[in-house]
Formats: sequence, structure tokens, C-alpha cells
Amino acid sequence: MILVKSHKCSIEKMQKDYPGAIIIDVTSHAKDEFIRLSPFYPLGGIPVPFSPGWTASCVESIWQGLKDYESAGIDTRLFANTSMKNLKRTARRFGRIRGHRKGVGSSEILNYVEARKLLYLPTYKWVLEHKVSREVDRIRELSSRQTVILLDYATNANVDDASSPLSHAALIKAHIEGTYPSYEDPAPMPGAVAGTDETVSFLPGQRVKHPKFGEGTITFTEGERVKVAFDTEGEKLLAVRYAKLQYV
Repeated sequence: MILVKSHKCSIEKMQKDYPGAIIIDVTSHAKDEFIRLSPFYPLGGIPVPFSPGWTASCVESIWQGLKDYESAGIDTRLFANTSMKNLKRTARRFGRIRGHRKGVGSSEILNYVEARKLLYLPTYKWVLEHKVSREVDRIRELSSRQTVILLDYATNANVDDASSPLSHAALIKAHIEGTYPSYEDPAPMPGAVAGTDETVSFLPGQRVKHPKFGEGTITFTEGERVKVAFDTEGEKLLAVRYAKLQYV
């Protein structure tokens, strides 16, 4: 069983209420490997939704970087921030927030809940599946045997509730339990199989698999061409439509 509790809760009280429970801090103040589950942690190579060719250091840098204010547009410089600091952009400094841009270069502005559904949720899910699978599997294993309590500063698990921040710990729980929220997205995060008639956006920094050359990392994209540095075969330039590449 997995529970989500506030980071401000008394550890002693939780231990009393849930004897034998394992308490795991998944915030940016964690002292162990589970800090990697924080949206602020710089995992690198995270694709920015609706933004072919753009990647970011962490989930929070995407969320903050795509904010659009009265006196300031988006800030792609945040995508490269690996310090876990100075990521927040506030109305106090930039004026009223108009919403989130639907990707770099887009003129479409999403409201708060729409941005959660089309930007934050798919980005964090991609991270859970591609960057922190080891930590997720560890929590899954532990929770199969005993109660696991995930500590987060926010505990709101309702995507449509804009009155409080969304809990990423609740998203970890949902991912493990197979109930992760999903919404219609006309431009999904990378993960589809290429070599078909569907449009697939390959982004630099992503791991892919080729039926002949094995696994590798995308280093460059240009139109329908992609350059991949394969682990055992070196770098090769391929045509996306015919390469039959698949995201790892």
C-alpha cells in the first residue's frame, strides 16, 4: 500500500499510526536516491512537450519556463538550469500570468488546468518511465510487502483542483497503481514507434533502439532525419520514416 502525506507531518505520529511503514521523502530535500523523483532534480534530456528539438534539465524548468506573463513571455533559459534553485517565476516579479504556452514558439496559451493535463502530466510520466524507473521499481517492490508513505509538500491528487499545487508524490502512487491520469493530446510525448505513417518527434538526448544497430542516443535532428550515436555501431544518420526506430 502507498500513502501520500505532507512533508510537514510528524514522523513520530506517522510511525505510530502506521507501524512498520517505510517513509520515503520524494521532495528536493530528500537525502537519498529518491531525490531523483523530485520535479526539481536535474535528470537532463527531458523532452519539452510540443517543442521538437527542445529538451530540459528537469520537470520544473519546463513548467516554469513555459509560463507566459503580462510583462514577460516564456523563458527557455530555465531549461538549462541544473542547480535546483532559481526556477520559480512569479506574478510578483513579472505581472499577471496569462497561462502556459503550448510549447516553444506556440502562440496558443493554456489555462492552469489545461497546462497540467498537456504539459506537466505527460512530462512527469515520461520521467517516471525513462529516467527514474529504478527508484519507481524500488517503491513498487517495497509497497508490495508493506505500507510505504511518500512525503511531499503538496498532497492534492485532483488534477482539476486548481486551488492547490498538484502532488507529484500522488502521481508516483498513481503510476505504480496503474491509475495515472491521461488526457487527449494531439502531440503526445515521444514513445511511439517510427517507421509507420504516423508522425513521431524524435528529440536530442533520447534513447532509441534500431532493429539492426541496437540501442543508442539521438544527437541531432533535422526535419525527417535523425543522427544516432549507437552504443556499439558508432554514429549514423538515418531517415526517420524508414529507420524503424523505437524509443527505449
